[in-house]
Amino acid sequence: MRGSFGWATLAAALLLVPLAPTASAGPEPAAHEAAQSAPAAADWTAPLSTRGRWIVDANGDRFKLRSGNWHGASGTWNGSGSVDDDASHHAGENSGRIPLGLDRAPMAEIVAGFRQIGINSIRLPFSNEMVHDSRPVTDDAVAANPALRGRTPLQVYDAVIGELTGAGLAVILNNHTNTTRWCCGVDGNERWNAGQSVQTWEDDWLFMARRYKDNKRVVGADLYNEVRRTIWDDPNWGLGDDHDWFAASQRMGDRILTEANADLLIVVEGINWTGIPIDGFAHERPTLAPVRTLSHTLVDSGKLVYSAHFYDYTGPNHSGATGTGETTDPRYRDFSPAELVDVLNRQAFFVTAEQDQHFTAPVWISEFGVGGRSETNPGARAWFENFVDHLVRTDADFAYWPLVGWHENRGGNGWALLHWDSAGHRMGVYDGDDWRAAAWSRLVGATGRTGQVARVAEWSMLSPDHGDFIASRRMRGVPDFDSGARKAVCPDGQRLLGLAHTGNRGLCSDVTTAAPAASGGGYEVVKDERYVKAGGDWASGYTKLQCADGQVMTGYSVRGAAVSGALCTAVAAGVITGTAGRTVWFDRGDNRGAEPKGGDFANGRYKGQCADDEYVAGVAYTGRIGSSRTPDALYCRSLH
Repeated sequence: MRGSFGWATLAAALLLVPLAPTASAGPEPAAHEAAQSAPAAADWTAPLSTRGRWIVDANGDRFKLRSGNWHGASGTWNGSGSVDDDASHHAGENSGRIPLGLDRAPMAEIVAGFRQIGINSIRLPFSNEMVHDSRPVTDDAVAANPALRGRTPLQVYDAVIGELTGAGLAVILNNHTNTTRWCCGVDGNERWNAGQSVQTWEDDWLFMARRYKDNKRVVGADLYNEVRRTIWDDPNWGLGDDHDWFAASQRMGDRILTEANADLLIVVEGINWTGIPIDGFAHERPTLAPVRTLSHTLVDSGKLVYSAHFYDYTGPNHSGATGTGETTDPRYRDFSPAELVDVLNRQAFFVTAEQDQHFTAPVWISEFGVGGRSETNPGARAWFENFVDHLVRTDADFAYWPLVGWHENRGGNGWALLHWDSAGHRMGVYDGDDWRAAAWSRLVGATGRTGQVARVAEWSMLSPDHGDFIASRRMRGVPDFDSGARKAVCPDGQRLLGLAHTGNRGLCSDVTTAAPAASGGGYEVVKDERYVKAGGDWASGYTKLQCADGQVMTGYSVRGAAVSGALCTAVAAGVITGTAGRTVWFDRGDNRGAEPKGGDFANGRYKGQCADDEYVAGVAYTGRIGSSRTPDALYCRSLH
């Protein structure tokens, strides 16, 4: 978020309008010993995936995203005044609808600057409008790159990606805005479907993912930037309506992986803002806090990355506005170092800090930054130092905003790490007068985890709250196994380990065993007690849906809150060698063992969970008067 999120009260109604944005956030690139000591950008093998909280390359080696944002293709126009007038663009920097700086320096020079300062990856924003914009860029916009004359913005974007990836840098595509204009206020770009249809958003993503499928150094899809409130409506995380960012990003991620490019990381940012920023009204910056109780389970494990943005002038309940729309809530720069660490961990860093949870994943701080030479606010400077310390302490993946800016006579916007003047002269963070240089060197040169990352157990939440939640590629390719019911299925290779008494949530994992569903064996939907053997009544007086010997539950179906069916999947010979079983009741309280892994997969609901070395072989419920036929007990059988 490179501008304050402004609000005003007009007449008797509360109306939301964008105020003038603050200075844009960003990093500066320049040659320096500490930066050059970072691993070479090309020393990795695509594609990327995840193992627990780490991003790894195709060889299983940790790949830390030391990234920067090269903005401009998503727009720099402020939304008023002539688009041809530089003064109508953010900080007076007119990108010409393409990545900034191509009028002032050759692409190869700009990209070389990125590598010199230790950058190995680029977050490359685009707008949906850019995808469809058939107007050639102006000659002035590509004055330093005349080979790009006559091309459309998308064709220039293509060329930029080619230059970046040719230099060994990884590229993450970022759908920043709907329209090609500066972000991020109440500007028509608040949601993925503000000012455009969901179909347009999804179609554009499939188009972009397919367009770069053969370029393996295009490694990620950052689905949408800073989802936030419109004038009248908030986004939400899990309500199932057309403002539900959790559902929209879950669906979009799955569609990209199954229909366009299975190699891409799927980057999901938390919610940036809800509520009206006026003292006395509820308002906050949820960021990734909702992930603790509702996390994504993509159809392909090892592809999810969460992201969050932090700037000194915003806060956990502060929009960043100054003057009209400003509240008394503290900004991040107002916190002591210890308080800042606490709030950062609560809002985002817990996702990487807590292992073996349904939400455990890499977190990419895909925007942070501060003013450079002209920044005199001691609070902003201290915040940047403290924030960099936390990035180093947590060995976090990051992307500075922005990498490229303009300067004239060493003056200008100042947020960027690299600036070019109209004559093509570069000014960088290491030119001797930028107070950020030491912190940037500390960040890109920090010692962190390197080398091989061992595979870890996957823990996945199933959430058929408002519809089917089928995280299995295999089961997506078969006929509807329980027509009219909501269905939930574990990702291929995982088995069911937990269920909620009400709320329909489930927990899957591949802990302690090889992939149980990867053998290609058959599946069966069980809706009666056909496999309950004589003398084997493990839930007397209750209806039991039990899998046959050699099968594990990998999914279930529900109608309302009632159990409808158990999805039983055959496993390869030798996976199950045990025969013992036990009943886990959870109708009157949690029953998950002493130290259950996976986290709270059904917040506020009773939950039952088998042990790590067990599998769910059946579920029991009662149809007696007053019961909703919700799950009451699990039949947990030993794998070994």
